[in-house]
Order: sequence, then structure tokens, then C-alpha cells
Amino acid sequence: MSNFIKNANWRYATKKFDATKKVSNEDLETLKEAIRLSASSYGLQPYKVLIVDNPEIRAQLQPAAWGQAQIVDASHLIVFANITNIGENEINAYFKDLTETRGIPMEAVQGYSDFMKSKVTALPLEVRNSWTSKQTYLALGNLLNAAAELHIDVTPMEGFEAEKVNEILGLDKLGLSASLIAPIGYRHAEDDTQHYAKVRKSNEELFINL
Repeated sequence: MSNFIKNANWRYATKKFDATKKVSNEDLETLKEAIRLSASSYGLQPYKVLIVDNPEIRAQLQPAAWGQAQIVDASHLIVFANITNIGENEINAYFKDLTETRGIPMEAVQGYSDFMKSKVTALPLEVRNSWTSKQTYLALGNLLNAAAELHIDVTPMEGFEAEKVNEILGLDKLGLSASLIAPIGYRHAEDDTQHYAKVRKSNEELFINL
């Protein structure tokens, strides 16, 4: 069995974190790099990632996350916030990075830039926001896998009131909206959930071979 599969079996959505244990700066940088390297549609990475360590802010966020203890007990709280009303400005910024990174003139990719703008800006606002929100799930996947390799626990959360989280973190003013929350840290010895057998569909139920 590969280490990847072993780590995937080891990880679970931690219900109780050990509040006395902190993720090291070195490991946190590794997790940040894993998120940064995530795949995204067009490579746009249409989101921002907030790392909340401040206990006072996390205490404010807890009621907006249905009172879940992981919000305050985890080592750090990661909030994925998708860009709302994404448009030409974000695409122009992407192509500026692209041309500088690859050392090519804008003329060489102008056609692709125009194509991308025509596809993205033509989408209704609600569809664009749904699309950018979905992109955060790709980044979350990288976080889950990288954390499992380091034996750092993560609890992916959709159970929160986005409007309240946005207000507390001032995301509306930044053109962002909270899409996912992921407390990270280390499981508490008293979290019985870690001993439960993992429940997943069988290969026969899940996969269709054509």
C-alpha cells in the first residue's frame, strides 16, 4: 500500500482538537505552499486564503460556525474566500504574472487572454461566483493531502453562516466571500472519532467502467 493511501486512511474530519498543540511555522509554510500550488481553472486561483491565529477573532467566528469547538481549539483556522464579481482586472493580473514568469511578450498570449475574458465575463454574476467558490475546493483538496502526509489534522467545514463570517473578517469590502473553513492542528486523544472505521462506497458501487 502506498504512503498516500495510508495517509488517506489515517485522516478524518477531526471533531476534537488538542488545543495545547500548535502546528510549527515550518509545517505551516509547507501547507501554504501546497495550497498555492493547487490546480485551478485557467490557473486563475480566484480566491484568497486567510490564516486566522488570533484567538479573539476566532472566538467571534465560533457562533457563526454553529458553535463548533474546532474553530477555537485548532492550532490555526484557514478560511478560503472566493473572489466575487471576478472579471477583466483579475485576468489582466494573471497574464501580467504569466508573461513576467515565462519571459514572453503579451502579444504572444493576447489571443488566449481575449478568449478567457470572453468566456468569464459573459457569465452571469451568480454563475461566476458559484464557479469561483468551487475553485476553493480544489485548493482544499491539496491542503487535506499535504496535511495528511505531515500527520496534521484538518476538518473541512461548510457549516457556517457566510454572511456573518464575511462581516467579522471584513471580506465584503475586499470583494470576497467565505466559501470554506478548515481548522488545522492535532487530534485530541479523547476524540473517539479517530478510531471509527472509515465508511466509503465499494469500488463496485463508486466506479463505472466504460
